[in-house]
Amino acid sequence: MRKGSAMRQFSRLFTFVMLLAFVAAGHAVASDTIPAKKLFGGKKLPAAMPAQVHGFYSKGCIAGGKAIAIDGPYWQAMRLTRNRRWGHPELIATVEQLAIDAAQKDGWPGLLVGDLSQPRGGPMLTGHASHQVGLDADIWLTPMPDRRFTATEREATSAISVLRAKSVVVDPNIWTEAHGRLIMRAASYPQVQRILVHPGIKKKLCDSWKGDRSDLNKVRPYYGHHYHMHIRLRCPKGSTNCKAQNAVPADSGCGKALDWWFDVALKPKKAVKPAKPVKPKKPKKPRHVMLKDLPKACAVVLEAPEPTSELAVTSVARGVTASAFAPVKMIRSPFSLPALVPVPQPRPSVQ
Repeated sequence: MRKGSAMRQFSRLFTFVMLLAFVAAGHAVASDTIPAKKLFGGKKLPAAMPAQVHGFYSKGCIAGGKAIAIDGPYWQAMRLTRNRRWGHPELIATVEQLAIDAAQKDGWPGLLVGDLSQPRGGPMLTGHASHQVGLDADIWLTPMPDRRFTATEREATSAISVLRAKSVVVDPNIWTEAHGRLIMRAASYPQVQRILVHPGIKKKLCDSWKGDRSDLNKVRPYYGHHYHMHIRLRCPKGSTNCKAQNAVPADSGCGKALDWWFDVALKPKKAVKPAKPVKPKKPKKPRHVMLKDLPKACAVVLEAPEPTSELAVTSVARGVTASAFAPVKMIRSPFSLPALVPVPQPRPSVQ
């Protein structure tokens, strides 16, 4: 090889390496200056990697996320423009199986599925401190109607609280036994670690549930959660970088721990005589969670390529059989969503 030719090739190689270094440095600078919620919230599709959970429910991300279909035989996904119907394949399978079991065994007509996670998890642009690792799902406590919502209705329709107005107890005109069966069905799945509901709902179950009470300890009281239940899965097998949450107590949770919510946490506060006005301090700007605050693997997840295959229909008619969920050639969705939407296989049977 001539000396001039060798020098030109070396120069090109050097330029290429320097360009890669420049791009990597640019990514590093961006990740140091842009909040993690904007980095992850800007991703429209998952990382084309094997399914892996990294970190804790409120501080992590997910690789290889899958989406729940917009419509299934017994469910509808809501708030589609948020693009939060993603999760670990085990979460998607659990939600779909719950929809089928509750409809066929518990008298619940179908699930309205709220927020799961973003395509790659991570902190969300708005709301939710958790839902970051693809193991959390919000299921509305409003029964699915016997029709399909339009795209506009999925954005504008609100979940209905099961509590009495301005109260902390369940409204008997809204609550049904099917509500209880739905929640306890979800709690019965071994992969479900806990379910968060309003303390009023927990008390209703403690007072009225006559079935198997061995999973009642999974139903945990928490603020809010009177219009939806929050299902949380255990760390899935194979995700060694997933940080587990503490186990729930072994007892039913219907004793003093539940009383505290009504005697202390939810009790109206007494009016306090205002003190003399003082000059308020200038509030400090809240510190954003940055990429460096998350597990190191999340930087890799964030920069991974998008999937280019495994196309799937995103809108499925009610009443179809499980075979209709197999990956097929993409049709145009009426909901203006990402073109490629990977869904997990196999799909649960509806028979």
